[in-house]
Parts: sequence; C-alpha cells; structure tokens
Amino acid sequence: MKGKYQLMLKIANLVMTTLLTLSFTKVAYAEPTTSLTVVVNGIRNPTGEICMRVYNSEKGFPSSDKNGIKSGCTKITGNSIKQVFSGLKPGNYAVAVVDDQNGDHKLNKDFFGIPQEGFGISKNPPVSISTGAPKFNNASFKVDKNTSINIFLKYSLDP
Repeated sequence: MKGKYQLMLKIANLVMTTLLTLSFTKVAYAEPTTSLTVVVNGIRNPTGEICMRVYNSEKGFPSSDKNGIKSGCTKITGNSIKQVFSGLKPGNYAVAVVDDQNGDHKLNKDFFGIPQEGFGISKNPPVSISTGAPKFNNASFKVDKNTSINIFLKYSLDP
C-alpha cells in the first residue's frame, strides 16, 4: 500500500509541476506585417532626391513631416525610382512624394502655397487651386501582404 501511495504522490507532483509550468508560459504571437513598394514615375530632374512619407491617418497628410509613420529619400538616378517600406501593419495608408531639389526634405511652395518642386500623391488625385491638397481618404489604399503602388510626379497644379 505504501508503494502505491508514493507512486500516486509522484504522479500528482508531476501533474502539478506540468500545470504550473504551462500557466507561466507566455505564448508569443507575431503580429503580421506587410511591405509597401512605392514606384515613382515621371521624374524630370537628373539631380536631387525623391523623398516619400507614408501616413496611416489624415493627421498631417500630405504635408506634415512629423505625422508620417515611415519616410525616406532616394537619390535620383533616372526618371523612375522604387522604394520599399517594410514592417507595416495591414491597414489603410497614403503616400506623399517630393522631388526635393534643394535638400531640405520638404515641398517648397511660393507665397500663394503653390508647389515649387515636383510632387505626387498616392492614387494620383487631381491637385488644383480649386481642389486644394487631397484628403487622406481620397489618396489612401489598403496594404495587406506585399502591396505595390505607382505615383506619377506633377510639376504644376492641375487645371
């Protein structure tokens, strides 16, 4: 009887130890991430940089350099460039692009607010004096898995 009792105690201790170990184990779930490839076409200037900023909300879009979640500049080497932004969570995003000729990493405008450098916006919406800068919801698109978009630069406002 004593042997059965000791065996039952060992089994009970083993079960308890296993349960305690499982209760303290944290399971790590990786949050899915995606990549966004932005292709900028229609570059006119052979020098300077193409600077891009990715936004995930309307806050600061398209001109704030503080509200974007990802950004980067690429040296111009032709009339088209490509930049990949990795580690984005699935969701809606918009991209603003500047043909930065003076190295200040922002879109320079004249006294009236008219761009003095080339610019582009995701989904290529019209930009004119009457429309003004596009809203986030007019330029945003869904990113899931690996998404690629094309942006065409403008060097003047639309009529």
